[in-house]
Amino acid sequence: MLFRRRMPPLLLASLLTVAWLTSPAAAAPSGPCRNQQAIRVPGAALQRVECHANLSAVALAAKGRSDASDWATLNSKQSRNPPAGAGIQVDGYFPDDSTTNTTYGWNHDSQFVIRLPAKWNGQLVITGAPGVRKQYAPDYILSDWTLAHGYAYASTDKGNTGTAFYDNGKRSAPGQAVREWHDRVAQLTVATKKVVAQRYGRAPSRTWMTGISNGGYLTRWQLENRPWLYDGGVDWEGTLMTPDGPNLFTYLPTALKNYPEAQLDSAARQRMYDVGFEPGSEVLWPDHYAVYWDLTQRTYREAFDPGYDGDTEAGLPFCKTGGPAGTPTACDADYDYASRPQAVKDAVASVSLTGRIGKPLITLHGTKDALLPISTDSDVYDAMIDAAGRGGLHRYYTIEDGNHVDDRYDLFPTEIRPILPCYREAFLRLTSWVTAGKRPPADQTVRRPATGDVANTCPQLAATGGYGS
Repeated sequence: MLFRRRMPPLLLASLLTVAWLTSPAAAAPSGPCRNQQAIRVPGAALQRVECHANLSAVALAAKGRSDASDWATLNSKQSRNPPAGAGIQVDGYFPDDSTTNTTYGWNHDSQFVIRLPAKWNGQLVITGAPGVRKQYAPDYILSDWTLAHGYAYASTDKGNTGTAFYDNGKRSAPGQAVREWHDRVAQLTVATKKVVAQRYGRAPSRTWMTGISNGGYLTRWQLENRPWLYDGGVDWEGTLMTPDGPNLFTYLPTALKNYPEAQLDSAARQRMYDVGFEPGSEVLWPDHYAVYWDLTQRTYREAFDPGYDGDTEAGLPFCKTGGPAGTPTACDADYDYASRPQAVKDAVASVSLTGRIGKPLITLHGTKDALLPISTDSDVYDAMIDAAGRGGLHRYYTIEDGNHVDDRYDLFPTEIRPILPCYREAFLRLTSWVTAGKRPPADQTVRRPATGDVANTCPQLAATGGYGS
C-alpha cells in the first residue's frame, strides 16, 4: 500500500467530511473554468476552488493566492515569463498532524496548489517545493511557463516547511521529515490525475515530475521508486544524500569551520576545495555562509541526528567551535559525520538514492553551485545511474557558471549564469524524447555564450523543428 501511516481518528474523519471553500465564481458552468463545481481532490481534508482570469505568479500573489516571498531569489530579475492565461486554482491540504505551514492561517502541513489552464495540452506537471519553502516556491520559475505551454500543474509543500521542518508532528523520528516528502508527492500526483479528469473529462496522457534543489531530489526519488506514476522528469540540481557520503554533512561543516579564513588563507581555501567547493565559486562564499551553509547544516542535521546537540534544537548559529557531541554546546562546525552512530547513517540511508531510475531523466547542474557543489552531487549521481545500468535513460547537462539560485546572476553578472532558460530547453528535450522519440543531445557541458540574453535563452540546448523555447 502506498501510504501506510495510520491516521489519527480526527484526521481520518476529515477524509470523510471534506471542507469546501469556494469563491464567488465557483458556480461558473463554462468558459475557462468549466467543470469547476465537479472538482473534488481525493483525500483532501480541505480544498478551495477558484476561477482566475490570470494564473501567473505575479497576478496571483497580488490577490493573495501565491507568495512572492516564497519564490524570492530563485530567478533572476531579468527572467521573463510567457502569459500563464486563465484557469482554475485549487488550494488545500491533506490530513497531517504537523503545523509548520501557516499559509492562509490554516496552520496545517501537506498543503498543495493545483492549477488547471483553460487551454490544456493533455499533460500534467508535478513538483515539490525546494529547500524548506512552501508550495508556491516554484511558481515563477516553473508554474508560469508550464501553464503557458498548456500543462496542468501541481505543487506540494512536501508535508513540512520552514527552518523547523524537522519538528514533524508525531512522526518526528530521525529522517522521517524527509521520508514524508516522498509520500506527499505521490499522494498529490495520484489525486491531481483524478482532478484533471474531473475538469477536462479525461486523465492526463503524460505526467512529468520535475523540480529544483529538494524538488530535483524528489524527481530523482520518484523516478527510482514510483516510476509508474510518471513518464519522465527533469532534475534541476537535486540534493544528493548517501549514507557513506557525499552528503550535506560531509562538506558543510568544513565550510563553516574554514570560512572566513579561506578568503585569505590558502590552506583553509584548499580544505574547502578538497570537500567539493569549486574554484571560481569563491565570490559566492560570503553570501552563502551568511544565508545558506549554517542554516542548512543545522536544520538538516537536526532532522537526521537530533542527539548531536543534546536537547538543543538545530544547534548554535554561526559557532566556530564548541563542546563535545551530545551536549547543548556542540557546534555544527565541528560536526564529523563519519564518527556519528550507525543510527544516523541508517536515517540518511532511508532517504538515499540508488541511481536505478525507471523513466527518462534529464539532470542540470551549475559548475558554480556553492550550496550543493557539483562534484559532490550530480557528478556522483550521474555515475550512480551509469553503475545501475540505467545510463540510457539519463542525460546530464553541466551548466557553465550556473549557481544554485539564479538571482545571484543579478549580483555577479560576469561570474554567474542563470540556469532557468537551459532548464526550459531541457524540459522540451525530455518531452520530445518521450513523446516523439527524439533523443536529446549526449551528456555535455553547456558553455556560457559570449553574447546574447543569457537570462532567457540557452542556444546550446535549443531544439530545432519547432521544439525551441
